[in-house]
Amino acid sequence: MDGGDFPLWLRASHLINFVLIGILIRSGWEIISSLPRFWWRNDCKPGTEWLKFTRRTLPKEEGVYTSLMDERSLHPLIGLPGRKNIGLGRHWHGLGTSLWLLNGLVYVALLFGTGLWRRIIPTSWDVFGEAWDSLVIYLGFGVPSIEHFQPYDALQMLGYTFIIFIVAPFMILTGLGMAPAVRSRFPWFVKALGGHQGARSLHFIGMVIMTLFIIMHVGLVFLVHPEYNLAHMVFGVTDTSRYAQAFTIVIATIVVVFAFWIALSYWSLSDRARAQRFLVAATEPVRKLTLNWMKPRMGKQSTYTAEDLSEFHWTNGLPPTKDESTEWLTHRDNEWKDWRLRVGGEIDGKVLELSLDDLKALPKTEYVAIHTCMQGWSATSKWGGVRVRDVLDLLGPRPADAHYVMIESHGLAQEMYDHRPREPFYAVLDLEMLAEDDTILAYERNDQPLEIHLGAPLRLRVESNHGYKMVKWVKSVEWITDYAEYGDGRGGTREDSAMQAFNGRI
Repeated sequence: MDGGDFPLWLRASHLINFVLIGILIRSGWEIISSLPRFWWRNDCKPGTEWLKFTRRTLPKEEGVYTSLMDERSLHPLIGLPGRKNIGLGRHWHGLGTSLWLLNGLVYVALLFGTGLWRRIIPTSWDVFGEAWDSLVIYLGFGVPSIEHFQPYDALQMLGYTFIIFIVAPFMILTGLGMAPAVRSRFPWFVKALGGHQGARSLHFIGMVIMTLFIIMHVGLVFLVHPEYNLAHMVFGVTDTSRYAQAFTIVIATIVVVFAFWIALSYWSLSDRARAQRFLVAATEPVRKLTLNWMKPRMGKQSTYTAEDLSEFHWTNGLPPTKDESTEWLTHRDNEWKDWRLRVGGEIDGKVLELSLDDLKALPKTEYVAIHTCMQGWSATSKWGGVRVRDVLDLLGPRPADAHYVMIESHGLAQEMYDHRPREPFYAVLDLEMLAEDDTILAYERNDQPLEIHLGAPLRLRVESNHGYKMVKWVKSVEWITDYAEYGDGRGGTREDSAMQAFNGRI
């Protein structure tokens, strides 16, 4: 059945969009619950939030409170997947976004290809006066007569145009503004959005607008001439004799979609490792296609300068305790005089031990960059250190079977997803991340020795990725053949314990 001005492809794209928007909103709530605060300033200083969904008051002192301590748990009926699973929530958000964009592109292409764009895009300035008339009627709890709907009235037409051609692109742009790959390649774009926190806050506002529109949209379907709307939506015709049949189908469809959303949560939680494998496999091709080509250039940019340095810097993870590393504590108390970075390892047996002075004797790299955590906080700092590849070059040529670099910390993971004993914190970089000029071992921040709570004496910086790749309190650097042989085989502690993706560029 063609369906006239409401053909099958249009009805199908609306249904798909409904399913995907639900995935996006629910996974977005999961992401927000991991840091239920919003700022307009990039350093996320406690007490400067413009909006928060928690009563907890943050301490003003740096390094005594981690962002994981601020995380909240959503019920699986609300969040996707719920229960403090930001890694899986981010994966679902990425998959939902990819499919939503694909569905949207097909929809817009067919809309203009078939000429049906005239249904929602005004072609006369008269639409504004007519929309005002409709608004007055709605505010008076009335309903415009059926003659005003072709198939929408003027107010609905303006609303749909606003959502499809303004809010949807706005959500795409602000979402991109939070991706480390975009931020490190095009810092001017992120700064134009008000920085990472500006993009995050604007994205949240867009989500609220989108959610309110969906509630209004669905409500109007059932409240404004439903005998025409429902038959039109389901069968593509305005045969009012099929209203009861259409009503039953719509209600059943909504119930099925809600059940599907909830099933995704419980399926994810029933085996989080399985869910991570599926979601990473589904989303990695999109990362490779859209983000992997973006190489950071923080050392060459002039968008962020010393004037942008943050007043406050959050952390995720506290310095090692005596239960984690008495070795690190001894070196700390001795002001790092005898501390050594272990370079090399199992592949060819070559091992070097480098002091801080040895590292400082190598060519120094400095740049101003925004640090972003997968939970949402950010801070701008000037980092100074030595490129990881320059350190590894001291060992000689890369071994033929060395495909990755593993950086290990003196500290342990904060928690493991399956509640087993905490394991040494580590991260693995592939050769592309290693080759980036902004992948360094930092020993300075803001021209001062690196602070204890931020990773002293040495921390990893990988500006193309989120902070979960950036190991603090670095202990060793070594070539490895395959990260599948370490930990849970996902390429890092946060990949193991929080189900993050090995590729942290988004």
